[in-house]
Amino acid sequence: MGEGRLDFAGVRHRLVPGQTMVLSLPHAHRYWLERGGHWEYFWMVLNGREALRLAREIIDAAGPVVTLPPSIIDRLALACHTLIDKPGISPGEASSAAYGAMAALHDGVFGTDAAPDFTLPPAIARVVAYIDTNLNRALNVDRLATLAEMSRSHFVRQFTAATGLAPSTFVQERRIERIERLLVATDMTIGAIAALTGFSDANYTAKSFRRLRGMTPLDYRASRRLPTGI
Repeated sequence: MGEGRLDFAGVRHRLVPGQTMVLSLPHAHRYWLERGGHWEYFWMVLNGREALRLAREIIDAAGPVVTLPPSIIDRLALACHTLIDKPGISPGEASSAAYGAMAALHDGVFGTDAAPDFTLPPAIARVVAYIDTNLNRALNVDRLATLAEMSRSHFVRQFTAATGLAPSTFVQERRIERIERLLVATDMTIGAIAALTGFSDANYTAKSFRRLRGMTPLDYRASRRLPTGI
């Protein structure tokens, strides 16, 4: 709500409701509120190589001010609520929520999943946003049906019709997609990735990944990374 100002490397931007500011540190920028004005927003400060990589990709492609679809903003807000409201949140859960926020922002700018969300019924869009922000947690169908405020059977029918996948299959696919990103963008062990994507251990993660992608996680990492020293 309200309106703010951003000076990014000497270029001034006016920020209005519905816009998102993306910054990486250190950088020559400043943001402020005009005298007598009003500016209300929620914000996150994230650390780590992957967060910085995604932020720089976004800024390079779209600049420091972007306009996101409501479904992406919902995913960002859910990540914030997870980090703020959950007492005694573990480092792994916090990392998963933070990565979920950056992945949502990246999706919103590059359009990898923003378009389908426009056609989803509000209850299903809410569930999809919750799934994407909580991939490290148990996501059973009963819990998702409760979030959608539907009976289990009605929810399964509605979710499958809207997304083309049964809820459990959709969750599994989202988890595998998250694993793919972490394999390429980080040096995390399979066990650490398992903890961030809702799998019980590295063994089960590797078996599930191989069944769905036709190769082991480590083979996938090796095949997608660019050679060094060129």
